[in-house]
Amino acid sequence: MIERVINILLVEDDEVDVMNVKRAFKKVNITNPIYLASNGLEALAMLRSNEDQSPCLPTERRLVLLDLNMPKMNGIEFLQELRSDPNLCTTPVVVMTTSNQDQDRVQAYNLNVAGYILKPLTFNKFVDTMSTLNKYWILCELP
Repeated sequence: MIERVINILLVEDDEVDVMNVKRAFKKVNITNPIYLASNGLEALAMLRSNEDQSPCLPTERRLVLLDLNMPKMNGIEFLQELRSDPNLCTTPVVVMTTSNQDQDRVQAYNLNVAGYILKPLTFNKFVDTMSTLNKYWILCELP
């Protein structure tokens, strides 16, 4: 089986969570490239391209790991904008948040997220979560 790279856009404003994702990836040998955006507006700018400029991350095999609680444009607002853009609407998104609110979960799934993960409280649980997510990507074999 050929391992194919998945380009991960991590949309997260908390530097500790960004560090934890990177550390967890390293610990379970996830070598996919990680691109960072600190809010929804920045993430959309990175995903979009125009004739004058190439996108900040490759246009193929993308996956967005999305926090919900962010400044400027939160995760739900980002999802609404993403899903209304004909060029980006099929981009797979996994929400990774501290929000255990049913309303957030329902809104996210109504906007066709591939998953909704609560951020674990301990690093070891976080590592387990990232390992499971990696297995899920491999099983789904994103196009």
